[in-house]
Order: sequence, then structure tokens, then C-alpha cells
Amino acid sequence: MKYVLVTGGVVSGLGKGVTASSIGLLLKSCGLRVTSIKIDPYLNIDAGTMSPFEHGEVFVLDDGGEVDLDLGNYERFLDIKLTRDNNITNGKIHRAVINKERKGDYLGKTVQVVPHVTDAIQDWIERVAMIPVDGQEGPADVCVIELGGTIGDIESMPFIEALGQFSYRVGSGNFCLVHVSLVPVLSVVGEQAENIITLHDVSNIWRIPLLLKDQKAHKAILKVLNLLSVVREPDLVDWTSRAQLCDKLHDPVKIAMVGKYNGLSDAYLSVLKALLHASVACRKKLIVEWVAAGDLELTTKEEVTTVLVLYAIPPTRMAAWDLLKGANGILVPGGFGDRGVQGKILAAEYARENRIPFLGICLGMQTAVIEFARNVLNLQDANSTEFDPQTANPCVIFMPEGSKTHMGGTMRLGSRTTYFQTTDCKSAKLYGNVTSVDERHRHRYEVNPSMIKQLESAGLSFVGKDETGERMEICELPLHPYYVGVQFHPEFKSRPGKPSGLFLGLIAAACGQLDTLIPNSGRANQPQSLKKKGITVMINGSSMSNGSSGMKVHQNGNSIKAANGLLNGVYANGNGVHI
Repeated sequence: MKYVLVTGGVVSGLGKGVTASSIGLLLKSCGLRVTSIKIDPYLNIDAGTMSPFEHGEVFVLDDGGEVDLDLGNYERFLDIKLTRDNNITNGKIHRAVINKERKGDYLGKTVQVVPHVTDAIQDWIERVAMIPVDGQEGPADVCVIELGGTIGDIESMPFIEALGQFSYRVGSGNFCLVHVSLVPVLSVVGEQAENIITLHDVSNIWRIPLLLKDQKAHKAILKVLNLLSVVREPDLVDWTSRAQLCDKLHDPVKIAMVGKYNGLSDAYLSVLKALLHASVACRKKLIVEWVAAGDLELTTKEEVTTVLVLYAIPPTRMAAWDLLKGANGILVPGGFGDRGVQGKILAAEYARENRIPFLGICLGMQTAVIEFARNVLNLQDANSTEFDPQTANPCVIFMPEGSKTHMGGTMRLGSRTTYFQTTDCKSAKLYGNVTSVDERHRHRYEVNPSMIKQLESAGLSFVGKDETGERMEICELPLHPYYVGVQFHPEFKSRPGKPSGLFLGLIAAACGQLDTLIPNSGRANQPQSLKKKGITVMINGSSMSNGSSGMKVHQNGNSIKAANGLLNGVYANGNGVHI
């Protein structure tokens, strides 16, 4: 087994994860089998309980592992399936050491960082590196290890010591160190030293492996690993074509992302990547309009009573509704807690009533069901017990096997099979007319099985269920151009060359290509007769309906630009890779 270690210095956020993924792809393109390990020095056992604002999204693996988002990059770039053990944390290592101490495995010795913790780290790396992740038998040829954080962080020190020992343990020719850092170029000298690779700003993230290839980074790494004589030249023809195509796209498709964690785009990283994969497949330039779910809401009685006075409407709400109404499609992603939920419900209602392509994921599906129950079934207090434990019409309930006392690792996690109840539905067709599909889950609440008959009689079809038939996985509105909700997270298995079918359906519907993608997709010419009756007032092109559940406001306003507009992972000037 050969090992490539990727570390970072000076500042965090330089792009170690993408660099590690790109190195792995480059080595794979040379004919080698590659696996990956991410080391996170924090004391958490895993990323499952960490805030998306602080750490970005929690990426979920087939085995239910809740891991760092960099493992998502590894899976997307290398098209592999990793395990929970491919993400090492300080918490996991110390738990393993303490468990051994409690069992008496150290035979009365004083347990110390060196050698016990450092040995545990090395043993873990060697064990996990041997696990096949590409669907083939036997171990990979190369394991790419990324050490999170920055060299010098106190929590990283046991790992740095362990990896230093590990380089001697595996021997010369089996270990290569790659350090990612800000490297100045002195004008007097005009050049950098040998084995320094420059990763400058790029137009899209898929160009990073091409930068490495053009500067012969693979040869430098292969030389250290004594592999130059046994590999071929890198074959990145398809990857290059995809990167070039992404840059040439100009015809836009606008997707409104109605989320709770819009302050950090990494909170929805896999969703963004899945949208990108699908938009490139449809030959469209992706534009994500960030809509803060809370900004769509009417939150106070004062706002309701003054809503007809245009100047009294908060500018943020006007801007949020303007973005939503200007989008070609609407995506409501997952999340936890009641903040912004009413805004997600309003977005689902707007998509349903105005026949806008819609995809609701996890909580997004649940809010779509709540909206349907309230506004079509006229169950005005319909809700999830997550937000209102005393609701008389609980259309979303806590799962019986969940835990209300322990948060970490207690949800319904990992790959589960969804069985289509009919193949005559959009989602089954988008998956290739299969009878079942395996997707990854992460949730504590589910649609109430006792309300399914009532919901379906009103027109909401639950076309995908679990093996028991009691757990709802996919819902659709058959007469809507594209209105799909899923309990699982299809974004986690989307790949650059193999976009998720449901994301592909959303993008295709948003740009008028769905009938080409799945002929006879069921699009109806007649409008869906599911709107509430009420009085509509138009102000400056905005509709306000005085319906049975109170006043709803859809306002236009100035647009909000996405945070720095960098959706494709462009990195700061001057990043350098030392090999």
C-alpha cells in the first residue's frame, strides 16, 4: 500500500479537500486504484451533531456514517463509496484508546499520547486503507490521507506525530507528503522551486485536476512512490470535456434555494454539486438564487395589518419573494428546527399553485406535505410534531425507533431501499424505470402513515415507500409539471458524470426539457384545481390572497446576490502545493 498525505498551512480553507480529491483522481486516471481517509482533529465522535453554520454540511455515507463534507468530494471525484471509518476524529481515537484501557488491554501500563494514542492512529489508518471502496475485491493501490485543520493547531499534534512515525513504519518509497499553503512568488527571482505546483484561481472546480496534470504533479508523486514504471499516462478526456463544457454554458436556469443555512454555502454543498451535475447534463448555466426561508414569512400581527401599505413591507421580504418568483425551479433542502419552516411551507405552496418545478428534500418533503394538508385538505393546524407536539393533525411524526435524549448517531441513517408503488410516475422514470432504488437517509421524523389515505384521496401520490409500506419515501403531484418530495437525500450519490435522476428532473422541468428526458411525463395542460378560494390583491405585480388560513404575501423587490457567487469551489490566488 502506498500513502499520500495532504496537509495544510498558514490559513485554513485553502482547498486541501479538493486538492486531495484531485490528486486521487489524477492517480486513478493513471490506472491505480485509490481510496481516501479524512482526519479531523476535533474531539467530536463525528460531524453529526455539528452546526452547518460552523462546519458545513454533514455528509452521509451508505453505512450511515455522518462525516465531514470532504468525504463527499472524495466520493464525487473518485466515484467510490467510503465507510464511516474513512473519517478519523480525535473523538474516535480517544474513545478507542479509553475502551482498551477499561478492558485492561494495556496490561497495567500508564496510557499516554505517545505511544498509545499515536499507535492507535497508525493502526486505524492501516486497517481502513485496506477496505475496498471501488466495488472491486482486494485493497486499493494508493490511500490519499487528508489531515484537517492547519499545521500548528494543538489538537493536530498527536496526528502529526503519528503520521511522522507512520512514514518510517511503511518505509521509503511508500509515503509522499503534499503540503498545501500560500506561497509567495518573489519578483526578483521570478520562479518557484522544483516540486511546487501552483493552483491559481480557476473557472470551475473540475479544472483543479487538470492544473495538477499540466504541471506534472502526478509524475512527482509517482516518482516518490516508485510507481512511475507501472502506470500509464493520465486519461482525463471525459473530465476535460466536462470542465470545458461547464465554462461554455451561457443559457441560464435559475433555481431558488429556500434554505435555513444560507449564510454558508458549504451547508448545502452536495445539493449545489448535484444541481451543477444536472445543469451541465442539460447544457444549462446554473444560477442559484439564495432565498432565506425566514424572509418569506409574515412573522407578526403588525406586518399582517399593514401589509397593503407597500412601504410597510420589509425590503428583505420583498427581495426574497422577488427571487422566488423569478426562479425557473424551487428547491427546499433538509434542515432541523422550526426556524424558517413557515417560509418553506410558503415556497411549497407557491410552487404547487403556480406550477413551478419543485423538489423537496427530507424536511422539504415534510413541509410540502404540511402545506398540502393545510391548504388542500383544509386542516389549518396541520403540522409536524417536531414544531407543534400538540397539533390535532400531525401529518409528520417522530419515528418510533428514534431517541429524544441522545442526538449523535440516533437518526434513521444511511442507505435504505425505496420501492416504487407504480412505474408510471416521474421519479421511477427518472431512475430508469426501476422497481426500487437505494438512497441515503438522515431524519428523525416521517410522514404520518395514518394520514396517507386522506392525503392521497386529495391528489398527493406517495409513489415510493419502504419495505414495510408504512414509511413514505417519495411523493408526487401527478398533474403538476414537476412536484416531487423525497424523504432521503439524493444529492449524496450524485456524480459529475452521473447526475441524480431527481435533480436532473428538476433542472429539465425548469428549462422545459422534461418531456424530452422522459416522454409522456404526465404534464397536464389544465391548471391543477387545488388552489384555495380567496380574494387576490395585486400591488406592483405581487399577489396577496386572503384565504381561509389568513393573508399570504408574495412580494417583489430587489435581488439578493449569492454570497460572492462562487458555487464551483474557486480558491484564492497564490495557493501552492508542495510535493
